[in-house]
Order: sequence, then C-alpha cells, then structure tokens
Amino acid sequence: MQTPIKIAVVGSGLVGSLLAIYLRKAGHTVHVYDRSPDIRKIQFSGRSINLAMSNRGWKALDGVGVGDAVREIAIPMEKRAIHLVDKLNFQNYGQEGESIYSISRGILNRKMIDLAEGAGAEFFFEHKIWDVTLDTATLHIGETERGIWEDKKYDMVFGADGAFSRIRHRMQRQSMFDYSQEFLPIGYKELNIPANPDGSHKLDKNSFHIWPRGAYMLIALPNLDGSFTCTLFMPFTGENSFESLKNRKLVEDFFEKNLPDTIDVIPKLAEDFFKNPTSTLVTMKCFPWTYKDKVALIGDASHAIVPFYGQGMNAGFEDISVLYEMIEKYGDDWKSIFSEYQKSRKPNADAIAELSYRNFLEMSSKTADENFLLQKKIEKLFSDKHPEKWIPLYSRVTFSDRPYTEALAIGDYQNTIMEEVLKMENINEIWDSEAVENKILELLK
Repeated sequence: MQTPIKIAVVGSGLVGSLLAIYLRKAGHTVHVYDRSPDIRKIQFSGRSINLAMSNRGWKALDGVGVGDAVREIAIPMEKRAIHLVDKLNFQNYGQEGESIYSISRGILNRKMIDLAEGAGAEFFFEHKIWDVTLDTATLHIGETERGIWEDKKYDMVFGADGAFSRIRHRMQRQSMFDYSQEFLPIGYKELNIPANPDGSHKLDKNSFHIWPRGAYMLIALPNLDGSFTCTLFMPFTGENSFESLKNRKLVEDFFEKNLPDTIDVIPKLAEDFFKNPTSTLVTMKCFPWTYKDKVALIGDASHAIVPFYGQGMNAGFEDISVLYEMIEKYGDDWKSIFSEYQKSRKPNADAIAELSYRNFLEMSSKTADENFLLQKKIEKLFSDKHPEKWIPLYSRVTFSDRPYTEALAIGDYQNTIMEEVLKMENINEIWDSEAVENKILELLK
C-alpha cells in the first residue's frame, strides 16, 4: 500500500502508541520517543482524570484489531448518577445497551505501549527531544536544552507530545502559524474512593458519578480493582476554591457541608487533597498541523481541549482513523495525505473544543436544574419515538462517528426548539403528552 519509510513518533502516550500501531500496519519502521521513564515501570497516580472511551475511540482501536484487548480493562457506564445535596438522581446516557467506558489512564497507557511493541514499534524512553529541523525531519536529543545534542534523522516526524508539544513549539516559529491557548480559571485535583474490603465498589460501578455544585463539581469513575478515581474541579481563587481550603479542618468541613455523601467513602480525603497536585485546564488551538510532507501534529499537540465531554482521547484516536483513511486513499502521496488530514480534522477539533467547554456548564450547574432534567426527559421520549428525527446532542458526540461540526450545529438547532417547548403552559404536567410531541414535530418542519 505504501513504500516503507522511517518514522519517528514523539510522545508515548495514548495517541502516540496507537499511531505507532497504525504506522506499523502501513509497513513503516517506527521509533517512539518520550522524555519520561517507561510508564510500565513506575507508579502512576496523582494527576489523572479517568478516561471515558466512546464510539470514536473504539472505532480507531478496532481498526487495528486491538479493541478487544482494551475492552478487557474497561467498565461500561450506562448512566450518570447525579448526587444532589439531599438526593440521588440517575440519567441514562443513550439508548438501551449504549454505554461509555471507564478506563484508568495509566493502565490503558501501559497496555497501548505493550500492543505497539507487539506490532513492532521500538520505544526510546528518557530521551528528551529539544528541537526538530522541519525540512529534514531531524530530531535533536540531549540531556539538557543547552547541552550537547545527538541528531537523529528520519523520513518523517509526528508530534504526539501533548498540549505543551516541543514539535509544535518549533512549528510555531514559522511565519503564518496561528496559535492560541486559553486556561480556565478552574483547576482539578485527584481524590480516591477505595474498594470495600471484599474488593467490591462502594458506589454503583456502572455509573459516571457527578456532584454538581455550580461553580465547582466532583466526579468519580470506576476502576477494575473496586476503587473510583475522583476528580474535584473548582476555581483556583475566591469563595469555595482551592485557595480557600488551606488546612485539613477547612477541607473536611467543606466536604461535610457541600458533599456530605462523600465523607464516608473517601477515607483519606485531607491526605489526598494535600498530597496530590492541583492541575490546570487548557484549550489550545493551532494551524497548520503539518509541514510539507515531513512533520505532522496529532492529538493534544494539535488541539488540546478541556475534559468535560470525555472526548480528548476519543478525538485524538479519531485523528488517527482519519489519517489512515487518507493513507489508504493517497498511497505514497504524503503531501495530499497531510493536507486532507488537517483540512478534515481542524474544524472538528474546534467544534469539540467548544462543546467541551459548554459541557462544563452543563455538568456543574444544569444537571442539578429541574428544567434541564425535564428537557432531557422530553428529548429522550421524543427520540425513542422518532429516532430518525431526533438524536440528542450527547448521543451525536458520544455514540456516533459523525463529524463534531455536525453535532454542534444540530445541537444548537435542537436547543432552540426545546426552549420553545419548555415555554408551553403546564409543561411539567404535560411533558409526556401528544401535545408536546406534536409541538416538536411542528417546530422541526
């Protein structure tokens, strides 16, 4: 299909490892570089948001036959468990049988490296890439930025080295390179709910747990060992912020007052709170993603997004699916492959960045709002009756591989319709009536 060439992938994370498998499938020699130690040999914890694998991710994994190996380490979550201060609500994600899957980032990353090595990719850990010569696809490797560098020349380089990519840093220094980054005034911190003594889960294991509190929220995703990885999202400063929780007593009082049902299930609350780092959230956009037929960016290196739609990994994996489609279409014409890849992916990366940002507002505030919950109930009922006329936005993003741009546009249109429906008289009493159904059908014309 392609003439074999020598390719370097910078970054051994999820996207870099899966890309290595695809490039091996196309017949290339693949070397993967990472400045960090081999994750399989170190303890991995303290700053992770568990991953939620959905359709786009599975499609990319199944495309190279590794989906089933990953399913072994995944837990299906068919619903949201919404923990209000005084009650617990459940909200199904999609149709019967549709789930997103919780996977520990560390466990998946280890698995992906194993699978990439099994496919014939070679990994070089603790190799710091400081620069790349774009025209010749030459990596410059050394212990320090100012020390002696070793040069490694390749036919092609992929930057899969995340939101703060060194490869992109070099590309930014060209003229006509657009770049922006925006940090949220909200950070995150990892906490942990351990398993029961018998290894079972303390909370419902097939739910994505969420404690929506407006300006801040807590989420919890299940792990195979019976634990949950929790992530607390809150502002850095102000009332109810990381800054305001200065000591053990303030942390415990805050949780007891605002998140009372977590007290019994997070035994090392204060210890984890002060031990684990407070991390930042950034949206990064850039263009172009490629340089001639020599260098390309992929995953977070080209489009870092905030994690509130659970699509960061899925979008990165979809980049690979699209890239491979172009490889199958254009053969050895890498200029066309790169051009079509970035043309196809850039608008969709921008769309999922917007949707992810909006979903923070939805998760932290709206899931506790009665009107929002009513809207979701109406949408689900109508969608069940008229699946050809209405697919909810969440399902379009999560349980489909249609473009993110399409999901954003149709989602906005559907929302304007629902705004009209919620204005109907006695909507709380008549939400499941024929009158509401007919109103939606009329507005859809």
